[in-house]
Amino acid sequence: MLTRRHFLTASAATLALPFAPRRLWAGASATLGNMQIDTLSDGNLTLPGDFILGGMPQDEMQAIVTKYGLPTDQLTPPCNVTLLRDGINTVLFDVGAGPDFQPSAGKLMEAFDALGLTVDDVTHVLFTHAHPDHIWGLLDEFDEPMFPNAEYMIGQAEFDYWMDPETVNTIGEARTTFAVGAARRLQAIAEQVKFIADGEEVLPGVAAHLTAGHTPGHMAFELRQGSEAAMVVGDALGNHHVAFERPDWASGSDQDKEMAAATRGKLLDRLANEKMALIGYHLPGGGIGRAEKSDSGYIFVES
Repeated sequence: MLTRRHFLTASAATLALPFAPRRLWAGASATLGNMQIDTLSDGNLTLPGDFILGGMPQDEMQAIVTKYGLPTDQLTPPCNVTLLRDGINTVLFDVGAGPDFQPSAGKLMEAFDALGLTVDDVTHVLFTHAHPDHIWGLLDEFDEPMFPNAEYMIGQAEFDYWMDPETVNTIGEARTTFAVGAARRLQAIAEQVKFIADGEEVLPGVAAHLTAGHTPGHMAFELRQGSEAAMVVGDALGNHHVAFERPDWASGSDQDKEMAAATRGKLLDRLANEKMALIGYHLPGGGIGRAEKSDSGYIFVES
């Protein structure tokens, strides 16, 4: 799997300045057989540290996070939307946050412009899950689906969870907007969505794998061409530090913390044993790399 890191350059004209600022959206590229894989930056999130790190053994957690040169009071994880093109299909895995979640995110259309893509080019959208930074970019300013020619695919359990009117009452006060926002967007595609199952080949060379815990029906997607493969892991591996070094620790970002920890352990074990490339939504350097075993857990190695 050949990989190169690149920067997508987008310009924005302005009448107020004598020159247009250049915006650089980091990404990474890889080839897998006849598949061209690009990660497109949707910007980044700005999160209180305890949203992810709260509840972990604090001394050990501090040592790990410090090793990676990160603070613990605030984290700014990148958001990498995966784009796959095989000459026939143009596939997005998740659609970013759109304009209504955080001002530092929702930049996917700028990455599209830099690549010369349009929303009409997208043939399929596959959702890992329906958290805001993954699905709130689904609708345009008229509340119509952003990608008008696309077929939308999501796991049945994930769809049912967010469409259940009781979810907003049970998800917890801090996440009620997650539930309201997901239901509104999924309702907009309810008549055209295709439900996908664990283990199903949903497109040629693309298989869905249930990786529940972060959300009830979270899916990862295995991209395979012959003996070469890569896994789009979504938020099953939500960061490059504690999630790898101590996958057994509960994370505040996960809805079912015990299940998510078990999922992380199994997923990392497979990725490391099979030396399979992985593509992470919130991993650095555009998100493409590998998991390698270490003395106490695993490490993320950028490609």
